[in-house]
Amino acid sequence: MSASLPLDTLTELAKEARDAAGQTLANERRSQQQAATQLDTLRHYRLEYATRLQDAMRKGIDPATLHNYQRFLLSLDDAIERARSAVDNHSQRVEGCQQHWRKEQQRLSSYDTLASRRQETARRNEQRQEQRHNDEMSNNSLLRRASDDERS
Repeated sequence: MSASLPLDTLTELAKEARDAAGQTLANERRSQQQAATQLDTLRHYRLEYATRLQDAMRKGIDPATLHNYQRFLLSLDDAIERARSAVDNHSQRVEGCQQHWRKEQQRLSSYDTLASRRQETARRNEQRQEQRHNDEMSNNSLLRRASDDERS
């Protein structure tokens, strides 16, 4: 039993590492989704504001108001670019977290495979020992009968 304790410890540590990697991955995915939602909101708002500008230009607009619209659209464009960059960064982080989670899952699977092999080896050894014991009992029984037959 003591031989399996280190493997059990390693398996438990691998499970904890895999679970922690999974939690980190889930957090990164949430952050990525929030960044994507923010990007979509900014794009929608920019489209709305550009439509307002077009409507105002059709109706007639003074140069100062036109300049304000254009400045605001430029600031939205900057915000959209920053949000797009944030989404890209989050996507890269999610990919890194996925790779880390896969690595931890693979490590856990390796330990599980070793544990399964160890259990299978122990089971086979136990069956062999039981077979030897049964063979020995059968041989002893035959020897007793043969001995009893000789005496008779």
